Amino acid sequence: MAKLYFYYGVVGSSKTANALMVHYNYHERGKKALLVKPDLDQRDGEYILKSRIGLKHKSELMSNFIKYSNEDIKKYDCIIVDETQFATKEEIDFLSDIVDKLGIPVMCYGLRTDFMNELFEGSKRLIAIADEIHEVKTVCWCGSKATCSARYNENGIVRQGEQIELGANDKYVALCRKHYKEGNFGPE
Repeated sequence: MAKLYFYYGVVGSSKTANALMVHYNYHERGKKALLVKPDLDQRDGEYILKSRIGLKHKSELMSNFIKYSNEDIKKYDCIIVDETQFATKEEIDFLSDIVDKLGIPVMCYGLRTDFMNELFEGSKRLIAIADEIHEVKTVCWCGSKATCSARYNENGIVRQGEQIELGANDKYVALCRKHYKEGNFGPE
């Protein structure tokens, strides 16, 4: 039975690498999986999905994917969507329809919360309707489980601002809740 999966984690927890490995595993077994990403994530090119460790593959943009016919979607054995926190409620519902109406599993990867520990729209909808929810874990500098995606600049942790500001290690760091609250990035 096909399911809607949500794999969430903080920045740097290897969500994109996991998505790319799942895509590779399908390909290795002679199956077809489609990688999809939100339009606004063009850090590595418009149609490229790339992990921090250098894995990359061609992907489709969400705005194009939602225009696919059912017949086009049925050509795939699995749909893998990265950065789903940026998806709208309607886009998540579209993904759930692929599972429910076409019987194709959809694996979503993304952040659960933003730099202020508030839910993103796409993540909120996935938490509400996903068949399975799994955490992709990583650790804080202290060794404790990292639960916060802290945005930072030259002045320390940023506590307010626009919810979406694209970046990677240059703007975000994974911290445990204690060190997030303290604004403690650890020893140099």
